[in-house]
Amino acid sequence: MAYVRRIVSDPEPILHKVAKKVSDLELKMPLTQQLIDDMIETMHEAPGIGLAAPQVGIGKRVIVVHVGGEDDGPYVVVNPVLDDFEGEVVATEGCLSIPGIVGDVTRAEKCSVTGVDRAGRKFHLETEGLLARCFQHEVDHLDGVLITDKAVNIREAIHVEAEATADDEATVEI
Repeated sequence: MAYVRRIVSDPEPILHKVAKKVSDLELKMPLTQQLIDDMIETMHEAPGIGLAAPQVGIGKRVIVVHVGGEDDGPYVVVNPVLDDFEGEVVATEGCLSIPGIVGDVTRAEKCSVTGVDRAGRKFHLETEGLLARCFQHEVDHLDGVLITDKAVNIREAIHVEAEATADDEATVEI
């Protein structure tokens, strides 16, 4: 059974520290598997499209990402590494650990993600668009970096109840 965990907010010190790698043995432990289940549940409940272990108070290199339908996750990546960056896009991002604040963040349009999945199998995914942005945001959390460290035009989030169309500029709550 998965549980919703408390999402820690800035200036909580764990959000500013580099998370530690997860060993093969740690990954097999029930507590780590429970953490992963809880992170997925917490991300969906928030609601968000990504969550890193430091955001629930655990300084380990584990992220979960789910940006859309079944084909887009939820992805679980342990000890993720990003590379093969291409392009550059500026978009407005929010963060579950910095509620009510958004900013414009420059990220790569495309990137590759490697690591291992929750079963310890090698994981590799070529990403682009929102999925690439989300993976970059979550790996930043593992490195102790928040959007407020990278963003320009930081401001209060404005929540609009109207339904957005595909052409509307959207704020990404990650």
